[in-house]
Amino acid sequence: MDYRPRRRNENKGRYSKPSFEDIKMNIPTQLVGKVIGRGGSKIKEIQTESGARVNVTKDTDGDQTIVKISGKKEDIKKAKDLIELITNEVEVLSINSEPIEQQKEEENSEDVVYINGWKTKKYENNIDWKAVFAESDMRNREEFDSMYIIVKNFYQEHPEVTALTDEEVEQFRLQNNNIVVKRVFSNENSAIKKPCMKFEHAFHQYPEILEEIKKVGFEKPSPIQSQSWPVLLSGEDMIGIAQTGTGKTLAFLLPALIHIEGQTIPRDQRKGPTVLIIAPTRELALQIEREVNKYHYKGITSLCIYGGVNRQLQISALKKGVDIVIATPGRMNDLEEAGHFNIKYITYVVLDEADRMLDMGFEPQIRKIMYSVNPNRQTVMTSATWPDSVRRLATSYMRDPIQIYVGSLDLAAVHSVTQVIEIMEDDVEVKLNALLDFVKGMTQKDKIIVFCGKKACADHVSSELALRYIYCTSIHGDRDQSDREQALQDIMSGDISILIATDVASRGLDIDDLTHVINFDFPKNIEEYVHRVGRTGRAGKTGKSISYFTKNDWHHAKELIPILEEANQFVPDEIYNMAERYEAMKAKRESQPNRGRGGRGGRRW
Repeated sequence: MDYRPRRRNENKGRYSKPSFEDIKMNIPTQLVGKVIGRGGSKIKEIQTESGARVNVTKDTDGDQTIVKISGKKEDIKKAKDLIELITNEVEVLSINSEPIEQQKEEENSEDVVYINGWKTKKYENNIDWKAVFAESDMRNREEFDSMYIIVKNFYQEHPEVTALTDEEVEQFRLQNNNIVVKRVFSNENSAIKKPCMKFEHAFHQYPEILEEIKKVGFEKPSPIQSQSWPVLLSGEDMIGIAQTGTGKTLAFLLPALIHIEGQTIPRDQRKGPTVLIIAPTRELALQIEREVNKYHYKGITSLCIYGGVNRQLQISALKKGVDIVIATPGRMNDLEEAGHFNIKYITYVVLDEADRMLDMGFEPQIRKIMYSVNPNRQTVMTSATWPDSVRRLATSYMRDPIQIYVGSLDLAAVHSVTQVIEIMEDDVEVKLNALLDFVKGMTQKDKIIVFCGKKACADHVSSELALRYIYCTSIHGDRDQSDREQALQDIMSGDISILIATDVASRGLDIDDLTHVINFDFPKNIEEYVHRVGRTGRAGKTGKSISYFTKNDWHHAKELIPILEEANQFVPDEIYNMAERYEAMKAKRESQPNRGRGGRGGRRW
C-alpha cells in the first residue's frame, strides 16, 4: 500500500483524502529492461521526477507487459510520458530500416530516428511492435548465420535401444516413476527418441564421458536422465519437469560437454562461452558449479558468476576465457550490459529452476538475455512445476520443445517424506519451545533444516539456539556471501546438523542425509511448501517434515489438504475445519456489497 500525506481542505478547515488513481499501460516486453534500468535506476528516476508510483507487473502475454502507475492524475501523466519517451527510443529495427551510411542525406529529417546504426521512420504513438521484433529477429538470425553453423545433433542410437519395441519402451517409462514424454506445443510425437536404460546406450561414442561417470560411481541413469540424454544429444529443445534431487543437473550437463567440443569453431577461437546455465540463487549456481567440476572432459572450463562477491575477479576470469558460465540473472545482466560478458558464441542455454526464477521476479532479465543470444541455440528448461508463467516463457524462446516429466504435473510432495502438521498458537516463543523439544530428541544421525518466513526470524531462532549452547548455522539474503557458503559447507559436511534458513534454501540445494525439515513459519504459498518438504527424502532415502500451523495460516488449509491426502498423510481435523471456515468467510465477504472508504475500518490516507 502506498500511503501518502493528507492534503489540507481550505474550505472545510480539516484534512481530506486527495484524489489518487491507478492506470495500466502496455509496454513491449523486450523493452522492460530499459524501463527498469540497471539495478532499478531508471524506474526510480521516473518515480522521482513524476511523483507517481510505477510497478512493472509480471502480467505478460509474451509481446506486451503491463505497467501499473498509481498517484495523482497529473503525476500519472508525467510518469506515462516518461515511459513512452523511453520506449519510443526504439532499440530494435523497424520494417523500413536502412543502414545509416546509405542515407546520410536524411540525417536532419524530423521523421527519421537512428537506432543502433540503422535508420527508421518515427511514427506518432503508432509502432507496430510485432513487426519491429519480427524484423529484428530476422536480422539477428542473418547476423548469427553469417558467423558460424551450430552443430546440435551428436546422437547415434545404440543397437540395443533400436531393438526396443514400443511396448517395452512404454513399460520402462511406466516402471520408472511414470515418465511422460511429448511435444508440448504440437501433436506430433512420433519422432521422440527412445529412452536409454544404461549409460552406455547414451554415451557409447564417448568413452571419456563413460569413464567420468564410472569415477563418480553411479549405477544407472535416473528416470529424467534416461529420457533426457537421447533428446538433448539429438539437438532438441527440452523442458524437464521433475522434483528436485532427481538428477536434472547431470541430465543437461553431459550433453552440454559434448556440445561444446563438437562445434565447428575451435574453442580457442571463440570469443566467449558456449554454454550458459542460469540459476535463481547463488547457492544453486554454486551447487551446479560443484557438479560441473566433478566431470573432466577435453579440458572444458567453467565459471560461476553471482552477486555479493568481487565483481572484478569475475570480469578477469571471463576475459581469460571459459566454456561454461553458470550465472544468477542479476549479475549476468550487469556484466553483459557493461560489455564484459560476450554472449555471441553461446549456443546452449539452460534455464534451471525456471519456475523459481519467475517467482523471484527475474522474468525481465531472462527475456533480455534470451533475446540477445543466438536464436539458433539449443535451449533447455528445468522446473519442478508447470505454471502458466513457465509455459509462456517456453512458448517465447523454445522451438517445438519436448517435455519430459517424471511423476505428475499436478503439485505433489514426494512420497518418501512423512508430513506432520502441528497446530499451535501464533507465537514465536511457543514455536521456539516446540523446536527446542525436537532438538533435545535429535540423534547423532539427524540433520535438519528449520525454515523461517523472515530473515529477522531466522536470526532470532539462531540466536536463541546459540544462547542455549546448541550449535547451528543460518542462511538468508542479508548474510555475506562468504558466510552463506560457509553455512552450506558446514551442514553438507556434517560439522553442524542444524541449518536455520529462509526460502533461499528451499529449491535446488542437494544436502546429503537431511533427515528432517521443520517449517517454523508456514510458507507463503503451497508450491513453496512442496519444495521445502522436498529437501529431505531424496535419492531413495526417507525423511520427515514437521510444520507449525497457526490460525493465521488458515488460508493455506484448503490447498494443503490434497497435498497431504495424495501422499497418504494424516490430516488433522482442525485443518479440515479451518478450510471450511475460511471458505465460508470468503463467501460471506463476496456476498456483501462494497463498503465506503470513510469512517473506521476504511483506508487511511
